[in-house]
Amino acid sequence: MEPSFIKELQTIVGGQYTLTDRESLAVYGYDSTPEIESVPGAVLLPGSSDEIIRIMHLCHGAGVTVTPRGSGTNLSGGSLSHNSGIVLQTSRLNRIIEVDEENLTATVEPGVITSALHREVESRGLFYPPDPGSMNISTMGGNVAENSGGLRGLKYGVTADYVMGLETVLADGELLRSGGKVVKDVAGYSLNPLLVSSEGTLGFFTGITVKLIPKPQGKITMLAHFPVLQDAALAVSAIIAAKVIPATLEFLDKVTIKCVEDYAHVGLPLDVDAVLLIEVDGHPVVIAEEAAAVAQICGKHRCSFFQTARDADEALKLAAARRTALSALARLKPTTILEDATVPRSCIAAMLKVIQDSAKKYNVTIGTFGHAGDGNLHPTCLTDERDKDEIKRAHAAFAEIFDAAIAMGGTITGEHGVGLAKKKYLPKLVGESGIRVMRGIKQAFDPKGILNPGKIF
Repeated sequence: MEPSFIKELQTIVGGQYTLTDRESLAVYGYDSTPEIESVPGAVLLPGSSDEIIRIMHLCHGAGVTVTPRGSGTNLSGGSLSHNSGIVLQTSRLNRIIEVDEENLTATVEPGVITSALHREVESRGLFYPPDPGSMNISTMGGNVAENSGGLRGLKYGVTADYVMGLETVLADGELLRSGGKVVKDVAGYSLNPLLVSSEGTLGFFTGITVKLIPKPQGKITMLAHFPVLQDAALAVSAIIAAKVIPATLEFLDKVTIKCVEDYAHVGLPLDVDAVLLIEVDGHPVVIAEEAAAVAQICGKHRCSFFQTARDADEALKLAAARRTALSALARLKPTTILEDATVPRSCIAAMLKVIQDSAKKYNVTIGTFGHAGDGNLHPTCLTDERDKDEIKRAHAAFAEIFDAAIAMGGTITGEHGVGLAKKKYLPKLVGESGIRVMRGIKQAFDPKGILNPGKIF
């Protein structure tokens, strides 16, 4: 990148917020995706929407590529730069601008950490449900770009269900405002759902307005032990069929249970094939009835032990078992390939069998956990990218897993996005017509192709 162009960028954000030294750039050459690296030409830390507008206008004129980046927790290579382009990092854009208790909304900048928003609104008796596993690190801008889900997705939905308004800087530096605080708005095309999950390829979010709801009055946390994995999967389907919608309905298989217990020492059983972490929330009378129904259903599906948290501390301890799953698995081998194949809930048992069979067929270790209540499973391969043969076998196993998910009416990604890692699978899912329409949308928003290029397609 030409020194003269770097100087122009420095005049916008300041020299201290323009990173060009080798060590800093190397840090931004990675996100949480294994096997992929791409060192940017420069990293900018803008402090305002106006600075982003000026940066995008300058880069658009020069044809320099720009990649938005939050905390780098992306699991599909989506926050990595392309061909030594610019990375725009959002850590300075970290203000909770407003919590509007009258309209039940919050407006934030993209660099706000998800859990910081949780704490702020819950201190006011309000609730922002989306809770990705990385919520203590991930940013709201990244959540919107990837349409993040989380443990509470079964009952409350995902990020897209809460985005009411967006302020987006387009590729040429023009500012686009879509939506707002109104509950109903059918004026023209609905742009928010299009921009949510666009993975930074259509614009850079500078303001995000989300819907809030009243904080649930109570919560009951339970843990069910299953000696047979398939029984756990069938119990999930039975709970939903019984018209009980838990706030959380999470699954951990035997490999994951052992890793979590070795890592966190939360008291998980080591002699079972699976456990279900279940939380119901709402009015105390209603959740007592729902908890009783859940216990009965698990019992009918050969649950060997059913535990109900005695207090808030024990509930947090049980929930930590699920939230530490990835960290625990990652300790076993140098490379952890975490995927997110998603199927209809009725297909969970069949999908788990496919994962087990694929792991055995290709002689790789795969631990599976995830959001069983909404069919979003996380088969996680523990491997070493230096072992080229093992990596090849791991990818062959995942190719079979994704094929099976598509055949079951599922998808190749429920949370992590397509990015770089999964774009070869996308045509099989959406077909030629789907790719053509998506490319047309990209062309309309970004005709020069400078915004997060190389991703999705």
